[in-house]
Order: sequence, then structure tokens, then C-alpha cells
Amino acid sequence: MAFGFHAVAELLGSGAEINKIMVARERRDEEVKALQLQAREAGVPVQEVPKEKLNTFTRKNHQGIIAFISPVFYHPLEELVANIYEKGETPLLVLLDRVTDVRNLGAIARSASCANAHGLILPMLNSAQVTGDAIKTSAGALASLPVSRVQTLNQAIDFLLESGFSVVAASEHAAETYYQLDMTGPLAIVLGSEEDGLSPATLRKATHLAKIPVVGTVGSLNVSVAAGVLLFEAVRQRLAIPH
Repeated sequence: MAFGFHAVAELLGSGAEINKIMVARERRDEEVKALQLQAREAGVPVQEVPKEKLNTFTRKNHQGIIAFISPVFYHPLEELVANIYEKGETPLLVLLDRVTDVRNLGAIARSASCANAHGLILPMLNSAQVTGDAIKTSAGALASLPVSRVQTLNQAIDFLLESGFSVVAASEHAAETYYQLDMTGPLAIVLGSEEDGLSPATLRKATHLAKIPVVGTVGSLNVSVAAGVLLFEAVRQRLAIPH
């Protein structure tokens, strides 16, 4: 963390990777408004919260503003995709829609790394970000797996579609099962939160909807387990391993 107006302003001006900035709702002065605008222009999420929320992170004089520093570098999506193609490899990416639990984020990153996926795509808002807890849950995978943070997931999907990707959205309401799909080409797998699933706009943009058959009494899988199932079906197909 960095806290206090001048410390956060210097951090923001340095170009450091910042997960988010929290500002006390009581801070209405022009300095803080200018800092919030600068943060948003830099693509850093800003949350207005009660001062008491900031006090839970530090009892020192935070002046109503705290920045949370990311332990990883966020790769621009365009550069990430370009680098994959330049290497002559077939892209495999994972996109997360409103997955807010850092433990699920870490577990998904671990599976993605084991499947040799090329990266993880996170929206700036309403999403878990890479923290120390996420890295620990990932068994260190997040220290090496490229992560891209985007303004909106739907803009990212539009870019991937233009870049030749198939976009497979996991949905329990899909007509096709995941093993009926061709996953050998450039592929982006999109997974939603366990509470809300995928947004309707994201479902409409996907080139394919895929379900994982569930035959037990519980109706759905944990999102990190679903990620592993889909990723390793892609691995099986790419290695041409028979069923």
C-alpha cells in the first residue's frame, strides 16, 4: 500500500502498476478530484468508500486516500496477442467476467499455467485483481503467467474476434457440450462468477457457448474447476490425444 495524498500522487505519476485507489467519500476537494481523474485516465480503478473502510487497512494518517500496488506487471492485451502470434504459437487465453474471489483467481491461474495458456484477461472493475493472496493460491503461477487488465471485457472480446479468435463462453444453458467444440485454433475461454454467471452482452458476443455436463445433485461446478475442465480439453485436442 501507499497512503496519503502526496505518496499516492507520486506513485501514480511514476507509472507504477496499481490495482486500485480507495478515496474517502469525505474528500471532496479539488486536489483529490484531479487525482481521481488522473487515475481513471491511467486506467486505474478508483473506489469511493467510507473513511472507516480505509481505517481497517491502516491507522496511520492516510488523509483519506490509499493506493494498492500490484505485485505483477499488467500486459497490454494488444501486445500480448501480437507476441503470441510472432512466436508462431496458437493462442490460448482465459477471460474472467465478474470473478471477485482472489482464491478462485489464483486457482484458475494455476490451471492456466499448467495448461500452458498464454495469459489471463481481467476487467478493471468488478473483478479480483492480482494480490499476494492470489499469487499464493496460484502456487506462484501468477508470477509468470501474463495478465492483462482491460477497460471492459466486451471490448477485449471484440479485439480478440478481430484477431481471429474463437470465443467460448462457459454456460450451463448452452446446447453444446465443451467436447463437441473445436479448440485447436486461437481460443479465448470466458468464465463468469458463480453468483451471476456471464453477462448477457458477453454471451451474445461469444462464438460458441459450451456446457459441462453435471449429473450430480449440485447444479454447477466451482468456476476454477470449470476452468480446468475446459483448459485441459483444449490441451487434449491440441495434443491430438484420443478420448
